[in-house]
Amino acid sequence: MKVLITGASKGIGRAIALKFLEQGHIVVGVDKEEGTLSDRNYTHFVTDIAKGELPEINGAEIVVNNAGVQDSGEDIDVNLKGTIRVTEKYALQDKIKSVLFIASASAHTGAEFPEYAASKGGVIAYMKNVALRVAKYGATANSLSPGGVTTDINAKVMNDERMWNRIMSLTLIPKWASAEEIAEWAYFVTVVNKSMTAQDILIDNGEAAKAEFVW
Repeated sequence: MKVLITGASKGIGRAIALKFLEQGHIVVGVDKEEGTLSDRNYTHFVTDIAKGELPEINGAEIVVNNAGVQDSGEDIDVNLKGTIRVTEKYALQDKIKSVLFIASASAHTGAEFPEYAASKGGVIAYMKNVALRVAKYGATANSLSPGGVTTDINAKVMNDERMWNRIMSLTLIPKWASAEEIAEWAYFVTVVNKSMTAQDILIDNGEAAKAEFVW
């Protein structure tokens, strides 16, 4: 299948692109940075999804909206408005089979930078709107909400022993997911899954669920 992935140069997006390439799919990456993958089935476009010119990419069967920023002053413009731009241009057509949005655990808890949490909450609401509109093509639309993921963007807390220990104490299963694990989820939801739509999956090692019973 032809798969379009935004934010494909590093982190979760790159891991998702690699997963699809390993499975023999044709992958088109869009990122504001140069591509970091070398594969005959991979094509890369450099642009800013929020304000750059979006390239002409026809016939995408899967669209993965992964590109995002954090505490940048442009979180809503990139994470929400940019995601809407991409989806409206590439996903609403008769070849589409699945649309996936990478949201965030902070969309559920609100416990992060204000504009980031708001932008990701908006992504989940928009995902449900898209699910209503792509259903006529027999397509699904869902989102993943990762908690902590061991990517470079989180190096500040991963490399600070005090902060890392505090985070682990607040997490039911004391670890974070890898980008490769999120990629496995992305592949399952967009390719294996045929019946779940308009749903958000929280992948946070139980951070939001941790509770203690006091008697």
